[in-house]
Amino acid sequence: MTIEPFRLDVPDSELDDLRRRLDLVRWPSELPGAAWSRGVPLAYLQDLVAYWRDEYDWRTAEARLNEWPQYTTTIDGANVHFVHLPSPSPDAIPLVITHGWPGSIVEFTELVKLLGDFHLILPTIPGFTLSGPLHEPGWEYKRVAWAWTELVTRLGYDRYGVQGGDWGAAISREAGRIDAARVVGVHLNLIPGAGATSEPTPAELAPLDDAERERTWASWRRAREFATEEQGYADLQSTRPQTLAYALTDSPVGQLAWIAEKFATWTDPAYAVDRDVLLTNVMLYWLTRTGGSAGAIYYERAHASYWGQPAEPSRTPTALLDLAHENFIPLRHKVAATDNVVRWTSHPHGGHFAALEQPEVLAADIREFFATLRA
Repeated sequence: MTIEPFRLDVPDSELDDLRRRLDLVRWPSELPGAAWSRGVPLAYLQDLVAYWRDEYDWRTAEARLNEWPQYTTTIDGANVHFVHLPSPSPDAIPLVITHGWPGSIVEFTELVKLLGDFHLILPTIPGFTLSGPLHEPGWEYKRVAWAWTELVTRLGYDRYGVQGGDWGAAISREAGRIDAARVVGVHLNLIPGAGATSEPTPAELAPLDDAERERTWASWRRAREFATEEQGYADLQSTRPQTLAYALTDSPVGQLAWIAEKFATWTDPAYAVDRDVLLTNVMLYWLTRTGGSAGAIYYERAHASYWGQPAEPSRTPTALLDLAHENFIPLRHKVAATDNVVRWTSHPHGGHFAALEQPEVLAADIREFFATLRA
């Protein structure tokens, strides 16, 4: 039950080791004209590594992170790191915001500045960065959701809201289901399992209007493309995360490439993630040696007893911010079967990393949704 203050203070020896490894990197060959079709382009990564080695300043990033009050506590045997930013507003709602993979609390740097009217709780998922590595198996998203309910209790809050995308969406949605008496609302920028997982059939399309039929086909086309071109990272982490862990823990360039690809390809084409933000996120994985440990959540879900079963319905009021360039296009008729969506906002910009790409849009949607729940 003890909550301990936490402060980042990376030894100089760790930074010296990183510089030596970046100096000694061995580069692979590259086929001409491949661009991003086979993974991260060589020239792109060489440029990013040169910036990392010669210009990026971890100490500046560390100081900025330390401006947030941070803590650790042990829940169900796991070390849980979290940021806690109480609001001066007397009627503020506590709000738990959860990152996904391959992200971290770094994603929320701009978002938290816009949500001062909430008591913000930013936990790090067990096994990821500052909550890692793991020391026992079994930390799939439902167990994490339960841990969040315990964390909120330890902080003394009776009622609260949750928000997330990627794994943060799965965790937040589950918290709203298992702790419905206390969770006032669930805000998501992705709804797991809400897209077209198979080719639409005439029977499925028949009751839909023209717009939803077209959306269903678009969802299927995007899902099929993702399964063909993007799914490899998840398949590997769902089956052999330990094998991958050796490369990610031993090679900073390998860890960078594994993460940088997703921040480049999962975002709105009109948006580019700031290099310092990307590298700070990568540093948290590198310094904590949790590249493999973070991927284990895929393994745990794929080997959980509930894997492949329909999601249990949630009655908690839910809002969805539907960004146009998100990997998975949600379908209203599928969402209606599993979630009590009372607010659906579609936006023409933004992709998978909503808090980074569209912090103002995300913050406004969060505020407007929870304002309706205060009444």
